[in-house]
Amino acid sequence: MWKYLELISKNLVIAIPVVMVLGFVFGVIVDAGFLKNLIIPFTFLMVYPMMVTLKIRKVFEGGDMKAQVLTQCINFAIVPFIAFGMGIWFFKDQPYMALGLLLAGLVPTSGMTISWTGFAKGNVEAAVKMTVIGLTIGSVATPFYVKFLMGANLEVNIMAVMQQILVIVFIPMIAGYLTQQALVKKYGMKEFQYRWAPRFPSLSTAGVVGIVFIAIALKAKTIAGSPQLLVIILIPLFLIYTFNYILSTITGKMLLPRGDAIALVYGSVMRNLSIALAIAINAFGTQGSSAALVIAIAYIIQVQSAAWYVKFTDRIFGKAPEAKAAEPPAIVTEIRPAAKMTDDPFFVHGGAIVPDIRKILYVTDLSETARYAVRYACSIANKYQAEVTVLHVVPDMLEEFSAGAGIDLTEHFGKKWDEFNTKSIAIAKDAILRRIRETSERITKEIPCCPLTQGNILVEAGNPVGIILSVAEKGNYDLVIMGTHGHGKLEGAIVGSVAGGVISRCSKPVLVVRLPNEK
Repeated sequence: MWKYLELISKNLVIAIPVVMVLGFVFGVIVDAGFLKNLIIPFTFLMVYPMMVTLKIRKVFEGGDMKAQVLTQCINFAIVPFIAFGMGIWFFKDQPYMALGLLLAGLVPTSGMTISWTGFAKGNVEAAVKMTVIGLTIGSVATPFYVKFLMGANLEVNIMAVMQQILVIVFIPMIAGYLTQQALVKKYGMKEFQYRWAPRFPSLSTAGVVGIVFIAIALKAKTIAGSPQLLVIILIPLFLIYTFNYILSTITGKMLLPRGDAIALVYGSVMRNLSIALAIAINAFGTQGSSAALVIAIAYIIQVQSAAWYVKFTDRIFGKAPEAKAAEPPAIVTEIRPAAKMTDDPFFVHGGAIVPDIRKILYVTDLSETARYAVRYACSIANKYQAEVTVLHVVPDMLEEFSAGAGIDLTEHFGKKWDEFNTKSIAIAKDAILRRIRETSERITKEIPCCPLTQGNILVEAGNPVGIILSVAEKGNYDLVIMGTHGHGKLEGAIVGSVAGGVISRCSKPVLVVRLPNEK
């Protein structure tokens, strides 16, 4: 089964039109009304597989605000007015046809936003947020747009829209998360990532194909009843979708990393034609049939264009990077297991099986070596879906001098030295935040999401070795990653011995990195 689904997934540009033809023929011959009962199950099947591999905490944290704002600006400040202009131009004497174009351009995002973003290996987490935000804003704004642009009054069932959000997003998300946790618990993170996770996007193909068949079958008689209008309606729809793709692609390519850019494209081009169709039929009665015809034909362009865009995504935005482990660092890496190896439940045949890495402590002294080491922290965290905490220790020079001299000098400086340390911590935090923002921009060009988050930053003052050991132990980190030395000869007496001190005393595994050109 998996092989067939993968084959269909790789050939969607062929599979989609074939299914559309089959759905059209079926809908013309048979009364397809009963297929409405299958819409929810197939929508679930379309979205749920993408949720199994979703990093759910990324959905509820920041980092893609620019993509979210740009997407909704395109959705509500540009596309509706383009659709309105096309309607006036092509259907000057057919206001309900023009209304159909406007409705097709007004309600953004659907389950296909999530699934097509996944097929193109974009940022699915961002696509989930775009779907929820777009549907919510669209349901509230649509009546005002229609009243302002067309002079018509209509009511939108907000509860029905909320129900769609529940079915399209949250139920599949919960089911996907539970599936992910069950598979990880049974097989471990490595086997989940390399054996199970790659299969689920292909499973989503069955949902997409099913939804396309159902949508076309349900509208087949309507389309067949007005063949002379088919070409006339296709022209403005083609122009609207072409404009939308070009605008979204240029915006994403210029302003966003690959994953967010792809989410932006599908978050702005994929319209929720089901809601638009429901509004046209329920709000305008028999006269709404003309608007419904336009929306029904929009399915043809929307689905087929989405399939072709996936095919050209790598050419437009570059290939999606493969999640793989970091290359071996330029210095010896020391992994120190617990003292009692024979009591260790992971100890097998004379060696230790490495457990899944969930929490990483990345130690930085803001040196060039630390900047080089961060790539290993990001690579390993991305592979294991681990959480990264950034730690910087401001050396308490007075404490060091006191220890060397055998005299407690802190008594002679008191509050002034505390104020100095507080100021140093604040300066260090600002520097780290800037560094993380810069690093995140570079990292997201290679992997979908940067594991570094501004919320996981610790800045302490004191003895570097002691602080690192304490934080690593209390935080129960699985791995400590750090560079070899500081950034100046003056600091060599203190910082230069930090890595050695941590390696010799830390009970956690320690990965030490140095620059490739160091000797």
